Amino acid sequence: MKLPGLNNTALLEKLEPPKGRIRIVIDTDTFNEIDDQFAIVYALLSPDKFSVEGFYAAPFFNTRSSSPKEGMELSFDEMLRLSGKLGHCFDDIAFHGSAGFLQSYKEPFDSDAVRHLITLAMGSKDPLYVVAIGALTNIASAILIEPRIIEKIVLVWAGGHAFHWPHTNEFNLRGDLLASRLILDSGVPLVMIPAYGVTTHLRTTVLEMVTFVEPQGEIGRFLAGRFKDYEFLKTGGSKEIWDIVTLAYLINSDWVPTYITASPMIAQQPPEKEPGPNPYPKEKYYLTWSFDNSRHPIRYAYYVQRDPIYHDLFNKLERFTEGQIQIKQNR
Repeated sequence: MKLPGLNNTALLEKLEPPKGRIRIVIDTDTFNEIDDQFAIVYALLSPDKFSVEGFYAAPFFNTRSSSPKEGMELSFDEMLRLSGKLGHCFDDIAFHGSAGFLQSYKEPFDSDAVRHLITLAMGSKDPLYVVAIGALTNIASAILIEPRIIEKIVLVWAGGHAFHWPHTNEFNLRGDLLASRLILDSGVPLVMIPAYGVTTHLRTTVLEMVTFVEPQGEIGRFLAGRFKDYEFLKTGGSKEIWDIVTLAYLINSDWVPTYITASPMIAQQPPEKEPGPNPYPKEKYYLTWSFDNSRHPIRYAYYVQRDPIYHDLFNKLERFTEGQIQIKQNR
């Protein structure tokens, strides 16, 4: 599919880490796990860096939803639940997203989230940073409906696994495979932050939750409760709060070091050639990266500085509780 886009010089300019306060929207499958909630709070508690102008509910489908549509609706409800815990109304910035995953590039999902993204992106000369922490259905649909937004946005996506990992069967990437392929092929300015092999450094523990998060008022108790209820945590265990990595990159790019490389492609392999642990063993294929250095550039994260990110998050929660941080929506 041929889409209008930026030349490599303009792309590289857009891919420079941002300075000053920036406009962001967050595309999130909020109810899928426990990390999106932390990311939303982290963004709102960083008003010196972010003008948060929209939250978009993304579809997801796993044991926590009966369909992608229900996953999106549950995510929207979780956003509103968060707004109550923060004492801050999301009514004018929270939007329902796509009711399913792309089946064809000829049939994008037209939703409130998609329309808001298009309007917001096209209505300003400043770049709009789209923080994507779920499947890419909403963003891909917006590009299919209005391809010119490629020139107006910078996409920061927590998705895929590291290039050195044996496979890239990652939840956000494989959730909507057509959307992921469209984004990687489109030439949209993209900062890609992989899961396994990169964001896996971003682990924390129940002890840290109890010490630094739970004491911080209603929102602290809510976040710590979500973390402590996570089904796979055991005594002595730790867990990634994956999605805060996108905000951490935008707050201080030194915390999430990156380099410029060619946009990868996604290849499908038969299961009998499985090269490593596959979290989806019942699938008929697994996914790997494929490379062509002649493709357009993206920015790729290869490491995460865990400690300063958690210091910043925990510090902001405490300052919010003490009234030193006030949530703002607009610049």
